[in-house]
Amino acid sequence: MANQTTAYGLRPIGLVGSAVNSTGVTQYEIASNNTNAIFQHGIVVPTSAGVVDWAGATNGGTTPALGVLMGVEYVDSVQKKPVWINYWPGSGAVSVDTNYPVKAFVADNPNQLFQVASDASLTDRATAQAHVFANASLGTSARTGSTSNGNSNSALGVSTIADTATLPLRIVGILDDEANSDFAYAGIPMIVRFNAHFNSNTSRFDSQTTATSTGL
Repeated sequence: MANQTTAYGLRPIGLVGSAVNSTGVTQYEIASNNTNAIFQHGIVVPTSAGVVDWAGATNGGTTPALGVLMGVEYVDSVQKKPVWINYWPGSGAVSVDTNYPVKAFVADNPNQLFQVASDASLTDRATAQAHVFANASLGTSARTGSTSNGNSNSALGVSTIADTATLPLRIVGILDDEANSDFAYAGIPMIVRFNAHFNSNTSRFDSQTTATSTGL
């Protein structure tokens, strides 16, 4: 039977090790004239302009990621009041009072673990287990999402799984989920972390080893 959920971006689920998980976020800003749609649970990156923006498929590999977007707040220029939404639809889709910042709330802990769905069959559990500690990418789905519910549609690219050190995501486990447990179909919830994170002080993890190397 096909799995119930097959693409939802990177959902924060906990932290590496025994650290306390506050599920907290940090406030950043999005440029009020940013036309890109940045979806909830989509990867964001810091920019030289001091604001965050959407990420490409490679961010988190050789280019550090900042985290994933959890929500946005802005002041509506027509209603003259704050609006909270779960994603940034792009400047052309909202009326923003530019006298106030567009606030982006980002899950930005470098030790954050995420749940992400596989985008294709993993054959069986044994095959999926053999991919743990390998790396992967979101592929072409990295920036996709739904304008109806604001959620990211990105998923882990099964065809990208390899020990290539520059891939953005490290697979660290498989999440038990009875509703999404058919390995013959897309939608298996994999547990991942970023290989390269902007807030990390140890640069990034390489290949299928526990060694670190300079690279941020």
